[in-house]
Amino acid sequence: MSDPLEVQADAAQVLRSAFAGDGAGVVGAFDAMVHRGGVEAACELAWGLAAKMVGDGLARGPWRLEFPDIEQAAYDARWVARFLSAYANADLSTATALFRTAQLDGKLEQCLLMLAGSAVATIRRHTR
Repeated sequence: MSDPLEVQADAAQVLRSAFAGDGAGVVGAFDAMVHRGGVEAACELAWGLAAKMVGDGLARGPWRLEFPDIEQAAYDARWVARFLSAYANADLSTATALFRTAQLDGKLEQCLLMLAGSAVATIRRHTR
């Protein structure tokens, strides 16, 4: 487990970069986390972004999130939907598997960019 304050600081950096439209900054923050704590630490950071999107006070599930036509969506959109579903169900093992699969598929960077962009869109929608 990473230091929660470190994860929080990295999550804030990811969100600042995403709000600014700085994809390289988003990827750089995740890369820094990987260098400090490995893939597990970067997964924790992604988990924190999912928490920002879902919000506080989520009742314990099981939850089934509906994403119509998800199988026709791009890889990164499917990944984010499944990652959020894993978060909503407190299923860290599935989230970790999704993370490692995207990494092996060479798609992790685009998935993390999509996750950060989705987090920003959610935050903007909630603050209107």
